[in-house]
Amino acid sequence: MPGPVVAGVDGSRAGGAAAEWAAHEASARRLPLLLLHAWSWEPVDMPVTQDEETHRRLAEDMLRSTERGLRERHPGLEITAERVPQPAVDSLVEGAEGAEMLVLGSRRYGPVLGFLLGSVGLRVLGRAGCPVVMVRGDESPRPERDEVVAGLRGTSAQSGPVLAFAFAAAAAHGLRVRAVRAWSPPTVFSYSPSAMRLADEHGGIEAHEEKLLEDALAPWRERFPQVPVTTRVEIGSGTEVLLTSSARARLLVIGRRAASGGRHLGPAAHATLHHADCPVAVVAHP
Repeated sequence: MPGPVVAGVDGSRAGGAAAEWAAHEASARRLPLLLLHAWSWEPVDMPVTQDEETHRRLAEDMLRSTERGLRERHPGLEITAERVPQPAVDSLVEGAEGAEMLVLGSRRYGPVLGFLLGSVGLRVLGRAGCPVVMVRGDESPRPERDEVVAGLRGTSAQSGPVLAFAFAAAAAHGLRVRAVRAWSPPTVFSYSPSAMRLADEHGGIEAHEEKLLEDALAPWRERFPQVPVTTRVEIGSGTEVLLTSSARARLLVIGRRAASGGRHLGPAAHATLHHADCPVAVVAHP
């Protein structure tokens, strides 16, 4: 059974945007929503106080106010709110165990750049066992955006978790999936005769990449026949190709390696997060 949609709230504008986005997603997927607040996580928009009891009460008031507002705007949505007396990273990672996704808010740099990721967001992104969605504090609905863009690389097994999340999101909102794969000519250091031979058998590197993309998509096309799919295979860096493909994206889905404990984001994922102009879902893959 799918788990809940979990939103981390902290009293900031970004946290409020994350809760609203999570509520909308939970409603679309017919899942419960869990609002999670770590009271030891200093709220951004609340007065700083040395009185622990006052801090606790302010946090509780903020959490209940957020819950009430969401219930008014999303009638019928099952909502639970919890205040956890733990550091933010630990409470969010543990609270999201078994969740369908964890939604966090982030500020943005300015009119051009995308997300401003604090230490909490980065550490949660690297540790969470479920997909993590980053939503900016100034995010607003964009009905003209009708795609979920999925950035793929590696094998079908590595692409599977990214595609599973992308297709489920597209199906819930009546959107299409744009599957994107970037490639670069091999350098002298990465050249492999066996790899080049395999590419030549499929008509060249780009044709080989297109086949890898279609092979990865095949089971998900079958599982979600109602979801339209477009594909794009292009030479260039993964970040560049993803961002130029996401002009109509309501959600951008990227992967991160779960190997070695998954403590760090790769450079492509990090750059995509910082420059994206829409919510970004980060999904762990083998």
